[in-house]
Amino acid sequence: MEIDRALQPLKAPILKVRGVGPRIAELLARKEINTIEDLVYFCPIRYEDRRLVKSIGSLTEGERASVVGRVVSSRESLSRNRRKRIRTAVLEDATGRIVLTWFRFVRQYLSALCKKGNMLFATGQVGRYGGTLQMVHPDAFLLDDEEETESRQAILPIYSELEGIKQGTFRRIMREALFDYGALIESNIPAEIERARKIPTLRAAFNNLHNPDGAVFDESNQRAFYRRLILEEFFLFQAALLLKGKELKDEQGIAFKSGGLLHAALMTDLPFALTGGQRKALDEIVGDMEKGEPMNRLLQGDVGCGKTIVAIAAACVALDCAYQVAFLAPTEILAEQQYLTVHRTFEALGVRPVLLRGGIGQKERKALIEEIREGRARVVVGTHALLQEDVAFKNLGLAIIDEQHRFGVLQRKSLKEKGLNPDMLVMTATPIPRTLAMVVFGDLDVSIIEGMPAGRQPIVTRVFADAGRDRVYELVRQELRAGRQAFLVYPLIDESDKMELRDATGMAAHLQEKIFPEYRIRLLHGRMATEEKEEIMLAFRRGDIDVLVSTTVIEVGIDIPNATVIVVEHAERFGLSQLHQLRGRIGRGSHPSKCLLVASEKQTVNAVRRLKKMEETQDGFLIAEEDMNIRGPGDMLGVRQAGLPRFRIGDIVRNGDIMSHARSIAATWLSTAPAVAIARVRAESIRRWGENLDLYEVL
Repeated sequence: MEIDRALQPLKAPILKVRGVGPRIAELLARKEINTIEDLVYFCPIRYEDRRLVKSIGSLTEGERASVVGRVVSSRESLSRNRRKRIRTAVLEDATGRIVLTWFRFVRQYLSALCKKGNMLFATGQVGRYGGTLQMVHPDAFLLDDEEETESRQAILPIYSELEGIKQGTFRRIMREALFDYGALIESNIPAEIERARKIPTLRAAFNNLHNPDGAVFDESNQRAFYRRLILEEFFLFQAALLLKGKELKDEQGIAFKSGGLLHAALMTDLPFALTGGQRKALDEIVGDMEKGEPMNRLLQGDVGCGKTIVAIAAACVALDCAYQVAFLAPTEILAEQQYLTVHRTFEALGVRPVLLRGGIGQKERKALIEEIREGRARVVVGTHALLQEDVAFKNLGLAIIDEQHRFGVLQRKSLKEKGLNPDMLVMTATPIPRTLAMVVFGDLDVSIIEGMPAGRQPIVTRVFADAGRDRVYELVRQELRAGRQAFLVYPLIDESDKMELRDATGMAAHLQEKIFPEYRIRLLHGRMATEEKEEIMLAFRRGDIDVLVSTTVIEVGIDIPNATVIVVEHAERFGLSQLHQLRGRIGRGSHPSKCLLVASEKQTVNAVRRLKKMEETQDGFLIAEEDMNIRGPGDMLGVRQAGLPRFRIGDIVRNGDIMSHARSIAATWLSTAPAVAIARVRAESIRRWGENLDLYEVL
C-alpha cells in the first residue's frame, strides 16, 4: 500500500542510523528506542547553555555562572565539629582555579564525578572562602571527550540517563538521524491548518528540540516545540476517535418509538418531578434511541443528581418496543445495589427484573438463563456473569453499563454481540474530568445532568483526628435526637491481624453497647445475602433503624432522605472520588447534613490534600480533577487498565489544554479530509495504539 511505503523509512530499525551498531542498538532498546521514529521522539530533559560559560579567572563574587575545567584534586573530610562530611574538588582551567564544595552528597556518585583528571561542567553561585573562589553545591556533570570538542558557544541538549552511551555520542547519533531522515518527517495535521492556527511544523519542532539554534534559543520557544509534539500525537488519537464515532453512526441500529405505555406510566407515577438537567439528558437519550443508528452515549453527573431514574426511563422506551434491557455492573455488590434500586420501580410497572450473578446455584442459574433466552426476563441486572457464552438474549435492545471503565475491551464487546447492535448507555457514578473523558469516552456523545433534585441540602464536611472522636459521636447524637438517621462507615468487615483498623462488625457491637445504647443499630456489609441486605435497607428506609454501620457497600444506589449525618472512619485510606460518593448518601432530604471524616494522626501528604479538598468543595467535577491530579488517570478510574492509551510524550493530566486543542483541530480536519488522508490517519493510529483502539468499537 502506498501509505505504508510513505511511512516506512521512519519505522526502520535504529541500526539504519550511521554510528549505531549492535551494541549501541541493544543499549538503546533498554530505553524502548527501537526505530528511527522512537529515536527522534526521545526528547531532551534540559539544555546546557554553553554561551554562558566563563573562564575561572573572570569570575566575580556573587554571580551565578558556568565553568568548564579539569579536576586537579579531590577529597572528603570532616567538618570542624566532626559531625558532617564534606566533599571538595579543585577545578582548573587555563585562567585559574575554583573549589567545588558539597555538604550533602551521595558518596559513591561524587567520588566518581570528582575523580582526578575528569572534565566537569559546573554551574553555581560564585563565592569566596578564605580568599579562594568557591561554588557550594554546584550543579555539575561529567564531560566526555566528544563533548569537549563541541562548541562552547552552543546550546547542548541533555538527555535522560542512557546507560553505556555518552551524551556526546547520543547527540551525534541524533544529528545523523535527523540529517538522513528529517526530510521524511510529515505531520498528520494538514499544512493549511498549521498555517491558519500558527502551529510550528512537526519537522521544525524536532529540529529545534534536538539542535537548538543558539542565536534565537529561548526556553519558552522550546516549550512550544515540545507542546507541538504532544499536539501531534493527541491529534492523531482524537482524529481516530472521531473517525470511529462516525463509523459507528453509519451502522444499522434499532429505531425505537417513544411514547409507549410503560414510559408514560413511569412519568405519571413518579413521586417527584424530574429536574431540568434530568429532562434534558433524557430527551438527548430518547432522541438517540429514535434514530436508526446505534446509540453510544455517556451519562454523567454529580453524586445524587439522579442518573438511575433517567436510565430507567430510557429502559422503558426499549421495553415498550418489546426489547430486552441489560444493566451491567462491574462487581456483585454494585450489581446487587443496582438491582435493589431498579426492581422496585419496574415491579410497580408490572415488569419483574432478574439478577444474574456469580455464586448462585446451578439450578437457579439454569432457570434464569432460560428466562433470558426466551425473552421472559425483560430486564436483566448482572455482573460479568451476563457475559458468559451460555447467556443469550432473545432481543437485547438496550445495554446500560455502570462504571463501564472497570470492564475490559473484550467484556464490553461480548455484551454488545448479545444483541443486533443494541443501543449502549454508559453511566459513571463519579464525574470524570473533561480531559479524561475525551480519552476514555472520546467517541461517545455526552449527556451531563446539571443541577440537583429539589430540596437537596448543602453538606458541611469536617475532618477530625482520632482524638476528636467524642465530638464526632456527640454530633451524631444531636442528629439522632432530632429524629434523623446516621451512617457510620468502616474500611473492613472484620478485625484484621495485619492492619490496626476499626472494623464494621466489631464497631457495630461497640456502638450499640457503649456509645448509642438507646438507639437501634444494624450492620450491613457485602458478604451478606442479597435478601438480608435488601431487608436491612428497607428497614433503614422505613425508619426502623437509627444507625447503619457498614462498609463501602453503601457507596452507590442508597437513597435515604432522613439520613443527615455520615461518619467515615480511617478516611485517609479512601480515595477522593470514593469519599465524595460516600458523602452523597446524605443531604438527600430537606434537612442540613454533616459529613464527618475521622482520620489517623499519621497521614501522607496526599491524604492531607484529599481531606482538605473534601472540606473545601462539594463540586464532583472539581473533586474528580483533583483526584486525577493526585492518583493519575488509571488509578482514578479504579484500575490500572490497558484501555488507557499510551502516549509517547503527552500526559492527559498535565496537558489537558492540548487535548482540547487537538480535538478541535481533528474535528475541523475531519469535515473536509480527503479519503487518502483519512486512510493514512487510520493506518497510523492502528499502528501506534493497536488493540487499544478496539475499545471504541464496542461503545
